[in-house]
Amino acid sequence: MQRNYISIILTFVFITFMNAQEQSKKDLPYYQIPESPKEFTAGTVAARTIDALGFRYYWATEGLRSQDLAYKPNKEGRSTGETVDHIYGLSKMILKTTSLKVNEDKNQELTFKEKRKRTLENFKKVSDILKNATNLEEHELVFNKNFKLPFWNAINGPITDAIWHSGQIVVMRRSSGNPMPKGVNVLLGTKK
Repeated sequence: MQRNYISIILTFVFITFMNAQEQSKKDLPYYQIPESPKEFTAGTVAARTIDALGFRYYWATEGLRSQDLAYKPNKEGRSTGETVDHIYGLSKMILKTTSLKVNEDKNQELTFKEKRKRTLENFKKVSDILKNATNLEEHELVFNKNFKLPFWNAINGPITDAIWHSGQIVVMRRSSGNPMPKGVNVLLGTKK
């Protein structure tokens, strides 16, 4: 009889723990792709591209272990951790372009978990800004006062570069023995 109570309590604790873990995953942006905008505009299409990037990055980086972050395909290539750092930098550049402000985020030492969270939050901020953008011409890539590029270059530069590198993380994590979680559907933007 006492064994049954212990089994019931342990089962309850396990289920509660698993539900809490699942909820904490959903607290970050892009566990799923947000609902589609109601209308097609330049801003909503650009925002949806960022949403797709955020979803892919979320699942590419979900559950990475320290050995995955250290994995390097060869001595000339970036490690998975260095690729995560690069995407974080790209997310800051994309946010700077869309927010029309200088990013105040100083180059401080962050853990993988902190970088991942900030990257996802940056993508979410960008998407929210673009959904309401009426003129993408004002969203320039500004390197300094003498060197600016139009939003077109943000698309073929840092945005697609971040998509490219998210795919590299998927390949590298598979090579380091930790494939992407099952049930991720990039077409529907959901996880089963």
